[in-house]
Amino acid sequence: MRINPQQLPQQLRKGLAPVYIISGDEPLLVQESCDQIRAAARQNGFAERELLHAEHNFDWGLLLASAGNMSLFAERKLIEVRAPSGKPGDKGSKALQEFAALASQDLILLLVLPKLDKSQLNSKWVKTLEQHGALVQIWPVSAQEMPHWINQRINAAGLSAEKEAIRILAERVEGNLLAASQEIEKLKLLNSDGTITVELLEQSVTSSARYSVFDLIDRALAGEAEKAIKTLQGLRSEGIEPPVVLWALTREMRSLLELMEKLNQGQQLARLVRIPKRQPLVQNALNRLTPNMLEALLLKARAVDSAIKGGNTHQSPWNGLMELTLNLSGQKSV
Repeated sequence: MRINPQQLPQQLRKGLAPVYIISGDEPLLVQESCDQIRAAARQNGFAERELLHAEHNFDWGLLLASAGNMSLFAERKLIEVRAPSGKPGDKGSKALQEFAALASQDLILLLVLPKLDKSQLNSKWVKTLEQHGALVQIWPVSAQEMPHWINQRINAAGLSAEKEAIRILAERVEGNLLAASQEIEKLKLLNSDGTITVELLEQSVTSSARYSVFDLIDRALAGEAEKAIKTLQGLRSEGIEPPVVLWALTREMRSLLELMEKLNQGQQLARLVRIPKRQPLVQNALNRLTPNMLEALLLKARAVDSAIKGGNTHQSPWNGLMELTLNLSGQKSV
Protein backbone atom coordinates (compact mmCIF):
# COMPACT_ATOMS: atom_id res chain seq x y z
CA MET A 1 0.00 0.00 0.00
CA ARG A 2 1.40 3.39 -1.04
CA ILE A 3 0.23 6.52 0.72
CA ASN A 4 1.33 10.13 1.08
CA PRO A 5 2.12 11.87 4.41
CA GLN A 6 -1.35 13.43 4.53
CA GLN A 7 -2.96 9.97 4.49
CA LEU A 8 -0.70 8.55 7.22
CA PRO A 9 -2.69 9.78 10.28
CA GLN A 10 -5.88 8.21 8.96
CA GLN A 11 -4.09 4.94 8.22
CA LEU A 12 -2.63 4.86 11.75
CA ARG A 13 -6.07 5.40 13.28
CA LYS A 14 -7.32 2.30 11.48
CA GLY A 15 -4.61 0.20 13.14
CA LEU A 16 -0.87 -0.32 12.98
CA ALA A 17 0.66 -2.18 10.04
CA PRO A 18 3.60 -4.58 10.59
CA VAL A 19 5.84 -2.61 8.21
CA TYR A 20 6.29 1.08 7.40
CA ILE A 21 8.66 2.44 4.78
CA ILE A 22 9.29 6.20 4.85
CA SER A 23 10.91 7.30 1.59
CA GLY A 24 11.88 10.88 0.77
CA ASP A 25 14.46 13.68 0.93
CA GLU A 26 12.48 16.32 2.84
CA PRO A 27 13.92 16.10 6.41
CA LEU A 28 10.95 17.80 8.11
CA LEU A 29 8.29 15.62 6.49
CA VAL A 30 10.33 12.45 7.00
CA GLN A 31 10.82 13.29 10.67
CA GLU A 32 7.15 14.14 11.22
CA SER A 33 6.00 10.90 9.56
CA CYS A 34 8.38 8.87 11.74
CA ASP A 35 7.20 10.73 14.85
CA GLN A 36 3.56 9.88 14.05
CA ILE A 37 4.37 6.18 13.68
CA ARG A 38 6.44 6.12 16.89
CA ALA A 39 3.67 7.88 18.82
CA ALA A 40 1.02 5.48 17.53
CA ALA A 41 3.24 2.54 18.44
CA ARG A 42 3.72 3.83 22.00
CA GLN A 43 -0.03 4.30 22.39
CA ASN A 44 -0.52 0.69 21.32
CA GLY A 45 1.87 -0.78 23.85
CA PHE A 46 5.13 -0.89 21.89
CA ALA A 47 7.29 -0.04 24.88
CA GLU A 48 10.57 -1.13 23.31
CA ARG A 49 12.25 0.62 20.36
CA GLU A 50 15.57 -0.36 18.79
CA LEU A 51 17.37 1.87 16.29
CA LEU A 52 19.72 0.41 13.67
CA HIS A 53 21.84 2.49 11.26
CA ALA A 54 22.39 0.52 8.07
CA GLU A 55 25.51 2.32 6.90
CA HIS A 56 28.25 0.86 4.69
CA ASN A 57 29.19 -2.73 5.65
CA PHE A 58 26.20 -2.99 8.00
CA ASP A 59 25.61 -6.52 9.30
CA TRP A 60 22.02 -7.22 8.24
CA GLY A 61 22.02 -10.24 10.51
CA LEU A 62 21.54 -7.76 13.35
CA LEU A 63 18.05 -6.99 12.03
CA LEU A 64 16.91 -10.60 12.30
CA ALA A 65 18.70 -10.99 15.64
CA SER A 66 16.86 -7.93 16.94
CA ALA A 67 13.55 -9.42 15.84
CA GLY A 68 14.27 -12.51 17.89
CA ASN A 69 15.59 -10.63 20.89
CA MET A 70 12.43 -9.33 22.52
CA SER A 71 12.82 -7.84 25.98
CA LEU A 72 11.34 -9.77 28.89
CA PHE A 73 9.65 -6.55 30.01
CA ALA A 74 8.28 -5.46 26.65
CA GLU A 75 5.61 -7.48 24.91
CA ARG A 76 5.78 -5.36 21.75
CA LYS A 77 8.77 -3.94 19.87
CA LEU A 78 9.41 -1.32 17.17
CA ILE A 79 12.61 -1.77 15.16
CA GLU A 80 13.67 1.34 13.28
CA VAL A 81 16.23 0.98 10.49
CA ARG A 82 17.79 4.01 8.82
CA ALA A 83 19.44 3.22 5.48
CA PRO A 84 20.83 6.46 3.97
CA SER A 85 21.84 4.89 0.67
CA GLY A 86 18.47 3.26 0.02
CA LYS A 87 20.35 0.26 -1.40
CA PRO A 88 20.56 -2.64 1.06
CA GLY A 89 22.39 -4.92 -1.36
CA ASP A 90 21.78 -8.66 -1.73
CA LYS A 91 22.23 -9.46 1.96
CA GLY A 92 20.05 -6.58 3.08
CA SER A 93 17.34 -7.38 0.54
CA LYS A 94 17.22 -10.97 1.74
CA ALA A 95 17.16 -9.96 5.41
CA LEU A 96 14.35 -7.46 4.86
CA GLN A 97 12.25 -10.05 3.05
CA GLU A 98 12.85 -12.57 5.84
CA PHE A 99 11.90 -9.93 8.40
CA ALA A 100 8.63 -9.25 6.55
CA ALA A 101 7.58 -12.79 7.34
CA LEU A 102 8.35 -12.21 11.04
CA ALA A 103 6.61 -8.84 11.41
CA SER A 104 3.35 -9.09 13.32
CA GLN A 105 1.02 -7.21 15.63
CA ASP A 106 3.78 -7.42 18.27
CA LEU A 107 6.75 -6.54 16.02
CA ILE A 108 6.89 -3.52 13.70
CA LEU A 109 9.57 -2.47 11.22
CA LEU A 110 10.04 1.24 10.48
CA LEU A 111 12.42 1.57 7.54
CA VAL A 112 13.64 5.11 6.72
CA LEU A 113 15.05 5.59 3.22
CA PRO A 114 15.89 8.43 0.84
CA LYS A 115 13.74 8.95 -2.24
CA LEU A 116 13.56 5.68 -4.18
CA ASP A 117 13.85 5.64 -7.96
CA LYS A 118 11.63 3.57 -10.25
CA SER A 119 13.93 0.53 -10.28
CA GLN A 120 14.15 0.51 -6.49
CA LEU A 121 10.38 0.81 -6.14
CA ASN A 122 10.00 -2.21 -8.43
CA SER A 123 12.60 -4.29 -6.57
CA LYS A 124 11.49 -7.53 -4.96
CA TRP A 125 12.39 -6.45 -1.41
CA VAL A 126 10.36 -3.21 -1.62
CA LYS A 127 7.35 -5.00 -3.07
CA THR A 128 7.56 -7.69 -0.37
CA LEU A 129 7.66 -5.11 2.43
CA GLU A 130 4.89 -3.10 0.79
CA GLN A 131 2.63 -6.16 0.78
CA HIS A 132 2.99 -6.33 4.57
CA GLY A 133 2.46 -2.66 5.31
CA ALA A 134 2.60 0.90 4.00
CA LEU A 135 5.07 2.80 1.85
CA VAL A 136 4.90 6.52 2.64
CA GLN A 137 6.29 8.44 -0.34
CA ILE A 138 7.38 11.98 0.48
CA TRP A 139 7.77 14.31 -2.47
CA PRO A 140 9.54 17.70 -2.50
CA VAL A 141 7.33 20.77 -2.23
CA SER A 142 7.83 22.82 -5.40
CA ALA A 143 8.14 26.60 -5.46
CA GLN A 144 4.62 26.81 -6.90
CA GLU A 145 3.23 24.59 -4.12
CA MET A 146 5.10 26.35 -1.31
CA PRO A 147 2.52 29.11 -0.59
CA HIS A 148 -0.26 26.50 -0.34
CA TRP A 149 1.90 24.32 1.94
CA ILE A 150 2.70 27.30 4.18
CA ASN A 151 -0.97 28.28 4.35
CA GLN A 152 -1.88 24.73 5.43
CA ARG A 153 0.77 24.83 8.18
CA ILE A 154 -0.46 28.22 9.35
CA ASN A 155 -4.05 26.94 9.52
CA ALA A 156 -2.88 23.83 11.39
CA ALA A 157 -1.25 26.15 13.93
CA GLY A 158 -4.63 27.79 14.54
CA LEU A 159 -3.80 30.93 12.58
CA SER A 160 -4.74 32.60 9.32
CA ALA A 161 -2.60 34.81 7.10
CA GLU A 162 -2.85 37.53 4.51
CA LYS A 163 -2.09 36.30 0.99
CA GLU A 164 0.80 38.75 0.62
CA ALA A 165 2.30 37.63 3.93
CA ILE A 166 2.25 34.01 2.73
CA ARG A 167 3.96 35.01 -0.53
CA ILE A 168 6.71 36.91 1.30
CA LEU A 169 7.31 34.05 3.71
CA ALA A 170 7.50 31.54 0.83
CA GLU A 171 10.13 33.68 -0.90
CA ARG A 172 12.13 34.11 2.30
CA VAL A 173 12.49 30.41 3.16
CA GLU A 174 13.39 29.43 -0.45
CA GLY A 175 11.98 25.91 -0.25
CA ASN A 176 13.32 25.04 3.22
CA LEU A 177 10.34 23.40 4.94
CA LEU A 178 12.08 23.24 8.31
CA ALA A 179 12.86 26.96 8.20
CA ALA A 180 9.25 27.68 7.21
CA SER A 181 7.92 25.59 10.09
CA GLN A 182 10.19 27.36 12.59
CA GLU A 183 9.18 30.78 11.23
CA ILE A 184 5.49 29.90 11.65
CA GLU A 185 6.13 28.87 15.27
CA LYS A 186 7.83 32.21 15.90
CA LEU A 187 4.95 34.11 14.28
CA LYS A 188 2.53 32.19 16.49
CA LEU A 189 4.33 33.55 19.56
CA LEU A 190 4.26 37.11 18.21
CA ASN A 191 0.60 36.92 17.18
CA SER A 192 -2.19 38.23 19.36
CA ASP A 193 -5.33 38.08 17.20
CA GLY A 194 -4.80 34.93 15.13
CA THR A 195 -3.95 36.65 11.82
CA ILE A 196 -0.48 36.94 10.28
CA THR A 197 -0.23 40.24 8.48
CA VAL A 198 2.57 41.70 6.37
CA GLU A 199 3.29 44.08 9.26
CA LEU A 200 3.64 41.17 11.71
CA LEU A 201 5.97 39.44 9.27
CA GLU A 202 8.14 42.56 9.08
CA GLN A 203 8.14 42.73 12.88
CA SER A 204 9.36 39.15 12.91
CA VAL A 205 12.21 40.09 10.56
CA THR A 206 13.18 43.00 12.79
CA SER A 207 13.22 40.85 15.94
CA SER A 208 14.78 37.81 14.28
CA ALA A 209 18.32 36.55 14.41
CA ARG A 210 21.11 38.79 13.20
CA TYR A 211 22.44 35.86 11.20
CA SER A 212 20.77 33.80 8.49
CA VAL A 213 21.74 30.69 6.53
CA PHE A 214 21.54 32.80 3.39
CA ASP A 215 24.23 35.14 4.75
CA LEU A 216 26.31 32.06 5.50
CA ILE A 217 26.02 30.81 1.91
CA ASP A 218 26.80 34.21 0.37
CA ARG A 219 29.95 34.62 2.49
CA ALA A 220 31.12 31.09 1.72
CA LEU A 221 30.57 31.61 -2.02
CA ALA A 222 32.52 34.86 -1.82
CA GLY A 223 35.44 32.98 -0.27
CA GLU A 224 35.17 34.98 2.96
CA ALA A 225 35.97 32.05 5.25
CA GLU A 226 36.39 34.08 8.45
CA LYS A 227 33.08 35.89 7.99
CA ALA A 228 31.34 32.65 7.04
CA ILE A 229 32.55 30.91 10.20
CA LYS A 230 31.48 33.89 12.30
CA THR A 231 28.02 33.63 10.73
CA LEU A 232 27.92 29.90 11.44
CA GLN A 233 28.81 30.50 15.08
CA GLY A 234 26.12 33.18 15.24
CA LEU A 235 23.53 30.78 13.87
CA ARG A 236 24.49 28.23 16.51
CA SER A 237 24.33 30.75 19.36
CA GLU A 238 20.88 31.89 18.25
CA GLY A 239 19.47 28.37 18.33
CA ILE A 240 19.31 27.52 14.63
CA GLU A 241 19.16 23.73 14.29
CA PRO A 242 21.96 21.89 12.42
CA PRO A 243 19.59 20.36 9.80
CA VAL A 244 18.67 23.87 8.60
CA VAL A 245 22.33 24.80 8.07
CA LEU A 246 23.14 21.46 6.43
CA TRP A 247 20.16 21.85 4.09
CA ALA A 248 21.42 25.26 2.93
CA LEU A 249 25.01 24.09 2.39
CA THR A 250 24.00 20.89 0.59
CA ARG A 251 21.49 22.71 -1.59
CA GLU A 252 24.17 25.17 -2.70
CA MET A 253 26.71 22.43 -3.47
CA ARG A 254 24.20 20.58 -5.66
CA SER A 255 23.25 23.85 -7.34
CA LEU A 256 26.91 24.56 -8.16
CA LEU A 257 27.33 21.08 -9.66
CA GLU A 258 24.28 21.61 -11.83
CA LEU A 259 25.55 25.03 -12.92
CA MET A 260 28.93 23.57 -13.90
CA GLU A 261 27.24 21.00 -16.11
CA LYS A 262 25.06 23.60 -17.84
CA LEU A 263 27.96 26.01 -18.32
CA ASN A 264 29.94 23.19 -19.97
CA GLN A 265 27.00 22.80 -22.35
CA GLY A 266 27.47 26.41 -23.43
CA GLN A 267 24.77 28.12 -21.39
CA GLN A 268 25.42 31.58 -19.93
CA LEU A 269 25.74 32.23 -16.20
CA ALA A 270 23.57 35.35 -16.43
CA ARG A 271 20.70 33.23 -17.76
CA LEU A 272 21.19 30.54 -15.10
CA VAL A 273 21.55 32.88 -12.11
CA ARG A 274 18.81 35.48 -12.48
CA ILE A 275 19.60 37.55 -9.37
CA PRO A 276 22.36 39.98 -10.44
CA LYS A 277 23.93 40.40 -6.99
CA ARG A 278 24.48 36.64 -6.72
CA GLN A 279 26.22 36.26 -10.06
CA PRO A 280 29.70 37.41 -8.89
CA LEU A 281 29.40 35.26 -5.73
CA VAL A 282 28.57 32.17 -7.76
CA GLN A 283 31.29 32.94 -10.30
CA ASN A 284 33.82 33.28 -7.48
CA ALA A 285 32.93 29.81 -6.20
CA LEU A 286 32.97 28.29 -9.69
CA ASN A 287 36.47 29.67 -10.27
CA ARG A 288 37.98 27.78 -7.33
CA LEU A 289 35.84 24.64 -7.00
CA THR A 290 35.76 21.59 -9.26
CA PRO A 291 33.09 18.89 -9.69
CA ASN A 292 35.31 16.41 -7.82
CA MET A 293 35.65 18.83 -4.90
CA LEU A 294 31.89 19.31 -4.72
CA GLU A 295 31.25 15.57 -4.89
CA ALA A 296 33.67 15.12 -1.99
CA LEU A 297 31.87 17.83 -0.03
CA LEU A 298 28.53 16.09 -0.60
CA LEU A 299 30.03 12.91 0.87
CA LYS A 300 31.11 14.92 3.91
CA ALA A 301 27.60 16.37 4.11
CA ARG A 302 26.22 12.85 4.23
CA ALA A 303 28.48 12.11 7.20
CA VAL A 304 27.27 15.27 8.95
CA ASP A 305 23.68 14.19 8.33
CA SER A 306 24.48 10.85 9.95
CA ALA A 307 25.99 12.66 12.95
CA ILE A 308 22.86 14.82 13.28
CA LYS A 309 20.69 11.70 13.31
CA GLY A 310 22.92 9.97 15.88
CA GLY A 311 24.47 7.49 13.48
CA ASN A 312 28.00 8.85 13.84
CA THR A 313 28.79 9.48 17.48
CA HIS A 314 32.44 10.28 16.71
CA GLN A 315 31.65 13.54 14.95
CA SER A 316 30.02 16.69 16.29
CA PRO A 317 27.43 18.00 13.78
CA TRP A 318 28.63 21.56 14.33
CA ASN A 319 32.28 20.61 13.75
CA GLY A 320 31.22 18.92 10.53
CA LEU A 321 29.26 22.01 9.46
CA MET A 322 32.30 24.18 10.22
CA GLU A 323 34.50 22.01 8.00
CA LEU A 324 31.93 22.11 5.19
CA THR A 325 31.72 25.90 5.48
CA LEU A 326 35.50 26.28 5.35
CA ASN A 327 35.74 23.94 2.36
CA LEU A 328 33.01 25.77 0.46
CA SER A 329 34.84 29.02 1.24
CA GLY A 330 38.01 27.63 -0.34
CA GLN A 331 39.87 26.70 2.84
CA LYS A 332 41.50 23.29 3.51
CA SER A 333 41.80 20.50 1.02
CA VAL A 334 38.85 18.23 0.23
